[in-house]
Amino acid sequence: APVKYLIMIMMNPEASAVWEKMGHDEQVEGYEAHNRVREAMDAAGELVAAEALQGQDVARRVRLRDGQVVTTDGPFAEVKEHLAGYYLVDCASIEKAVEWASRMPEAEFVDIEVRPVLDLHAVVAAGPDT
Repeated sequence: APVKYLIMIMMNPEASAVWEKMGHDEQVEGYEAHNRVREAMDAAGELVAAEALQGQDVARRVRLRDGQVVTTDGPFAEVKEHLAGYYLVDCASIEKAVEWASRMPEAEFVDIEVRPVLDLHAVVAAGPDT
Protein backbone atom coordinates (compact mmCIF):
# COMPACT_ATOMS: atom_id res chain seq x y z
CA ALA A 1 0.00 0.00 0.00
CA PRO A 2 1.23 3.50 -0.69
CA VAL A 3 2.83 5.40 2.18
CA LYS A 4 3.08 9.13 2.66
CA TYR A 5 6.56 10.64 2.60
CA LEU A 6 7.58 14.19 3.42
CA ILE A 7 10.26 15.57 1.10
CA MET A 8 11.89 18.48 2.92
CA ILE A 9 14.05 21.01 1.11
CA MET A 10 16.61 22.24 3.61
CA MET A 11 18.24 25.63 3.06
CA ASN A 12 21.50 26.90 4.52
CA PRO A 13 23.22 30.30 4.48
CA GLU A 14 25.55 29.40 1.59
CA ALA A 15 22.71 28.20 -0.64
CA SER A 16 20.60 31.22 0.34
CA ALA A 17 23.45 33.50 -0.75
CA VAL A 18 23.66 31.71 -4.12
CA TRP A 19 19.89 32.15 -4.60
CA GLU A 20 20.01 35.85 -3.69
CA LYS A 21 22.83 36.47 -6.19
CA MET A 22 20.86 34.88 -9.04
CA GLY A 23 19.22 37.15 -11.54
CA HIS A 24 15.45 37.33 -11.81
CA ASP A 25 15.39 35.03 -14.87
CA GLU A 26 17.45 32.36 -13.06
CA GLN A 27 15.13 32.50 -10.06
CA VAL A 28 12.08 32.19 -12.31
CA GLU A 29 13.69 29.12 -13.91
CA GLY A 30 14.08 27.61 -10.45
CA TYR A 31 10.38 28.12 -9.73
CA GLU A 32 9.48 26.69 -13.14
CA ALA A 33 11.63 23.62 -12.41
CA HIS A 34 9.57 23.07 -9.26
CA ASN A 35 6.37 23.48 -11.28
CA ARG A 36 7.53 20.75 -13.67
CA VAL A 37 8.26 18.35 -10.79
CA ARG A 38 4.95 19.20 -9.12
CA GLU A 39 3.06 18.59 -12.37
CA ALA A 40 4.83 15.23 -12.84
CA MET A 41 3.99 14.18 -9.27
CA ASP A 42 0.38 15.22 -9.82
CA ALA A 43 0.19 13.37 -13.15
CA ALA A 44 1.52 10.24 -11.38
CA GLY A 45 -1.22 10.61 -8.77
CA GLU A 46 1.38 10.84 -5.98
CA LEU A 47 1.24 14.52 -4.98
CA VAL A 48 -0.65 15.30 -1.77
CA ALA A 49 0.63 18.83 -1.07
CA ALA A 50 3.57 21.10 -1.85
CA GLU A 51 4.46 24.51 -0.48
CA ALA A 52 7.40 26.88 -0.38
CA LEU A 53 7.91 28.61 2.94
CA GLN A 54 8.81 32.22 3.61
CA GLY A 55 12.21 32.81 5.20
CA GLN A 56 13.03 32.17 8.82
CA ASP A 57 13.32 35.94 9.36
CA VAL A 58 9.49 36.09 9.56
CA ALA A 59 9.12 32.87 11.57
CA ARG A 60 8.14 32.56 15.21
CA ARG A 61 9.11 29.82 17.60
CA VAL A 62 6.47 28.90 20.15
CA ARG A 63 6.98 27.25 23.51
CA LEU A 64 4.64 26.59 26.40
CA ARG A 65 6.44 27.11 29.75
CA ASP A 66 4.60 26.87 33.04
CA GLY A 67 1.32 27.42 31.22
CA GLN A 68 2.59 30.57 29.47
CA VAL A 69 3.07 30.90 25.73
CA VAL A 70 6.56 32.17 24.95
CA THR A 71 7.43 33.23 21.40
CA THR A 72 10.71 34.15 19.78
CA ASP A 73 10.80 36.07 16.51
CA GLY A 74 13.22 35.02 13.76
CA PRO A 75 15.74 35.02 12.35
CA PHE A 76 17.35 32.37 14.51
CA ALA A 77 21.13 32.82 14.39
CA GLU A 78 21.89 29.38 15.81
CA VAL A 79 20.11 27.61 12.95
CA LYS A 80 22.51 26.12 10.40
CA GLU A 81 19.69 24.88 8.17
CA HIS A 82 16.02 25.68 7.89
CA LEU A 83 13.07 24.23 6.05
CA ALA A 84 12.51 26.14 2.82
CA GLY A 85 9.68 24.06 1.40
CA TYR A 86 8.18 20.62 1.25
CA TYR A 87 6.35 18.10 -0.86
CA LEU A 88 4.04 15.53 0.67
CA VAL A 89 3.78 12.52 -1.60
CA ASP A 90 1.86 9.26 -1.36
CA CYS A 91 3.82 6.61 -3.23
CA ALA A 92 4.74 2.95 -3.21
CA SER A 93 8.21 3.14 -1.66
CA ILE A 94 10.83 5.34 -0.08
CA GLU A 95 12.91 4.71 -3.21
CA LYS A 96 10.20 6.41 -5.29
CA ALA A 97 10.09 9.33 -2.82
CA VAL A 98 13.89 9.61 -3.06
CA GLU A 99 13.58 9.65 -6.85
CA TRP A 100 11.17 12.60 -6.58
CA ALA A 101 13.52 14.33 -4.11
CA SER A 102 16.44 13.96 -6.51
CA ARG A 103 14.48 15.99 -9.07
CA MET A 104 14.37 19.07 -6.82
CA PRO A 105 16.47 21.83 -8.40
CA GLU A 106 18.09 22.51 -5.00
CA ALA A 107 19.40 18.93 -4.73
CA GLU A 108 22.68 20.08 -6.31
CA PHE A 109 23.24 22.61 -3.51
CA VAL A 110 21.47 21.49 -0.32
CA ASP A 111 20.22 18.39 1.43
CA ILE A 112 16.76 17.15 0.60
CA GLU A 113 15.44 15.00 3.44
CA VAL A 114 12.88 12.26 2.82
CA ARG A 115 10.99 10.89 5.80
CA PRO A 116 8.03 8.50 6.04
CA VAL A 117 4.97 9.99 7.71
CA LEU A 118 4.02 8.17 10.90
CA ASP A 119 0.56 6.64 10.61
CA LEU A 120 -0.79 7.63 14.03
CA HIS A 121 -4.05 5.77 13.45
CA ALA A 122 -2.13 2.51 13.04
CA VAL A 123 -0.01 3.25 16.14
CA VAL A 124 -3.10 3.93 18.30
CA ALA A 125 -4.96 0.93 16.90
CA ALA A 126 -1.98 -1.34 17.59
CA GLY A 127 -2.14 -0.53 21.29
CA PRO A 128 0.57 -0.11 23.92
CA ASP A 129 2.36 -3.41 23.32
CA THR A 130 3.93 -2.40 19.99
